[in-house]
Amino acid sequence: MTDAATARAVPADREARMAAAAQWFEELRTRICAAFEAIEDELAEGPHAGLPPGRFERKAWSRTDHAGEPGGGGVMAVMRGRVFEKVGVNVSTVEGRFSPDFVGQIPGAVENDGRFWASGVSLVAHMRSPLVPAVHMNTRHIVTSKGWFGGGADLTPMFFDTPETAEDGAEFHAALKAACDRFDAGAYEKYKAWCDRYFFLPHRGEPRGVGGIFYDQLDTGDWDRDFAFTRAVGLAFLDVYPRIVRRRMRRAWTEAQREHQLVRRGRYVEFNLIHDRGTTFGLKTGGNTEAILMSLPPEVRWP
Repeated sequence: MTDAATARAVPADREARMAAAAQWFEELRTRICAAFEAIEDELAEGPHAGLPPGRFERKAWSRTDHAGEPGGGGVMAVMRGRVFEKVGVNVSTVEGRFSPDFVGQIPGAVENDGRFWASGVSLVAHMRSPLVPAVHMNTRHIVTSKGWFGGGADLTPMFFDTPETAEDGAEFHAALKAACDRFDAGAYEKYKAWCDRYFFLPHRGEPRGVGGIFYDQLDTGDWDRDFAFTRAVGLAFLDVYPRIVRRRMRRAWTEAQREHQLVRRGRYVEFNLIHDRGTTFGLKTGGNTEAILMSLPPEVRWP
């Protein structure tokens, strides 16, 4: 599997394909929310076990494009629980025209008179325990005069140099590698390197976490295969991350560890507000600001 330098033209049956992609992102959202709520129910002992188990609260939103025309919308699903301090799993399907100052930044948009369609699922989890890594995952399908998939997942532990972090990172990467290897033996190394470059804070000179995979403008000419790969990434995440959470969520932590967690969360905020392309895309296309900034942690501290 290779990424085309420029995404190819969208096939004639694109409406059915777009609908299939949007349906999958909604299905994946539903399955992830159910898995995370099950984890909330399982915390019968350990820190914060006395709190009620969290449940996702859903909120629908709609948008208009820069010209005031209806342009789709999405559903926020946010849970504040006893394991997940704050986790959002959002889906959206939007369309319309890019604003004149943004249209030239998206492949195929100029040729399509600025018109676009985009659908995806986006997840960020900030955990109560500083011993459970935060995580991000998103997959998406974008259509202009061209069409492509993108996304990935990355793990953000609060402590980098511990045996537990090494174990969690190895398992997370192994799951993503297995998903990649089913499609192309070279995909994992390429997408891992892409993730390491992308989730890096240049103003700090440090990575955001222990990485994962990141891919974009995926259009090999075989839409079904590209879509299957995107589904495989989502399913790999759904399999591996709950296992990591269950392994760590009952361990006691100290106030010093919690303080360190709050400082590390500041790095997450800095990346998402300064460098994250998804944040820029959402804001530039008139998306729901509350949903876009769902990724920010509930509590954070700068030293």
